[in-house]
Amino acid sequence: MSPRPLIIDCDPGVDDAIALLLALASPDEFDLLGITTVAGNVPLALTTANARRICHLAQRSDVPVYAGCPRPLLRSLTTAEEIHGASGLQGANLPEPSLPPPAQHAVPWLIERLTTASAPVTLATLGPLTNLAVALIQCPAIAQGIDQVVIMGGALGPGNVTPAAEFNIYVDPHAAKVVVDAGLPLTMIGLDVTHQVVTTPARLADLENLGTPVGQAAAGLLRHYGQIDIDRHGLVAPPLHDPCVIAYLLRPDLFTGRPMQLTVETEGSICLGRTVASAPSQAAPANATILETADAAGFYALLTERLGKL
Repeated sequence: MSPRPLIIDCDPGVDDAIALLLALASPDEFDLLGITTVAGNVPLALTTANARRICHLAQRSDVPVYAGCPRPLLRSLTTAEEIHGASGLQGANLPEPSLPPPAQHAVPWLIERLTTASAPVTLATLGPLTNLAVALIQCPAIAQGIDQVVIMGGALGPGNVTPAAEFNIYVDPHAAKVVVDAGLPLTMIGLDVTHQVVTTPARLADLENLGTPVGQAAAGLLRHYGQIDIDRHGLVAPPLHDPCVIAYLLRPDLFTGRPMQLTVETEGSICLGRTVASAPSQAAPANATILETADAAGFYALLTERLGKL
């Protein structure tokens, strides 16, 4: 089979960085058309620089990185430096790539790629959904060029930035509602799944023992990441959120889920950004596949094997 056309929209961020490395290490499965960045874990200038640094680390200068929206649609920006460090990539000192970034903004680039695609494109969204929402508002016809959208975001249970909301959805709930209501083939990978995928000391040692610059960088990033999640949610080790999207596209057999009716709360304050999923009915048919379980051992075996190729 030919590689799947893929665009990754992200806000690196430590777990975004690991997700990018997993995708960059899988050229047989992915034709990575480009990476778009959005403000989220850290401001846009840093998310863009970090995505470019990861491509440079993986020796994939062929993959362009397009800077996107610097703030949510309607709200002021919420960031997560307490999780990812001031640079967004605490634990790794990666050099700045020498090649200049593309001048084109991510949104017109998305519109251009999706309206001219020779084959439907998969979108892996790892941050707030602002870029995709703006593209859909400006050009609804891009939906015809989308094969599926796999979202890291939301939760069936408690959130991680408020009791009700997961970070990516909370940062721009109005954008998330635009995407969810657009009638696209959606898969949601929320905290209920990603909190099953934790980086135990043994799994961290496996990455470090790769003995490569990529393995050392990945281990360095993960060594400093996730303590707040451990304390807040009572986990045994830090969870690895965003790479679950790439792992699902590579190995869907590692996950289970079911079709559900998904909505996003955009009113009020207590439940702002809440994702609500319910059993489908005639009045409210399924509009997304919601994943519920992950094979963590299989996930980390895949991650370690792929990063070992870089």
